[in-house]
Amino acid sequence: MSASNNTTAALRFSGVYTALVTPFTGEGEDAGVAYDDLRRLIDFQIERGIAGISVVGTTGESPTLTPSEHLEVIAKTVEYVNGRVPVLAGTGSNSTQEALHFTREADKVGADAFLIVAPYYNKPTPNGIYEHFHQLAEATAKPIVLYSVPKRCGVEIAVETVRRLRAKHRNIAAIKEASDSCARVSQFVRELDSDFAVLSGEDALTLPFLSLGASGVVSVASNWLPAEMSALVNRFVAGDIAGALAEHKHLAEVFANIFIEVNPVPIKHVLARKKLITSSAVRLPLVSLEEKNAKLLDALVDNFR
Repeated sequence: MSASNNTTAALRFSGVYTALVTPFTGEGEDAGVAYDDLRRLIDFQIERGIAGISVVGTTGESPTLTPSEHLEVIAKTVEYVNGRVPVLAGTGSNSTQEALHFTREADKVGADAFLIVAPYYNKPTPNGIYEHFHQLAEATAKPIVLYSVPKRCGVEIAVETVRRLRAKHRNIAAIKEASDSCARVSQFVRELDSDFAVLSGEDALTLPFLSLGASGVVSVASNWLPAEMSALVNRFVAGDIAGALAEHKHLAEVFANIFIEVNPVPIKHVLARKKLITSSAVRLPLVSLEEKNAKLLDALVDNFR
């Protein structure tokens, strides 16, 4: 019997999980991960009330980390968090074997759960997607959060596929929904059991998705504004709809502009501007912000209250 059939997932996914950036020491082939910055950024998040840390996802530049860096960033995050909040480790790949390797290794170092993206580029059928996640759910007793982001992957995790997976594996515990579809969120809430969580994968859709039954967000904006993003979600959950809407309006310009270029280029620029990380460096093929966009973001950061 698989581990996932022996153990149900106890972790309930709600609130704000920060999709953490991976700070680098600089640009170029010799630049590594800036672990001192990573530790400070994690402390900043937790001190300001974040519900959890999502590490080495898209925002964490997983495509350009080496396999050893990928696993070391997860291990260091678990070490630095030290049990204060759950660590959701990005362990996905378009290779099932590689995803299994990342998941098993991240499990060994103490990650609390796994964020696993749909296989990208090779565009599997729904049955292929099912088998991919079935293998991964068999490999661990810990919770898995599916990550559906068709704009990047070229495929969507169908609601029927999620339903099949959930029926087989109780540790398929949630989905990070990064489409713009309110209809899909409604369908998940209607057709999956009440313990299955839906998390927004888009900051600007946090409030709309909450209103449809989602329980939280995996947030880019919370790298910079963890308290404000947490207030938005917490007010909604407490029944303060007007307060949640006020927070949404307050953050609307942030939501619009931290994606002015491809993520995570803008948010790393913001974090460096705020001195939350030392360098805004990203790895090729990503490059620094265009000058006009940098000026726009600098003005936003300097004037935000």
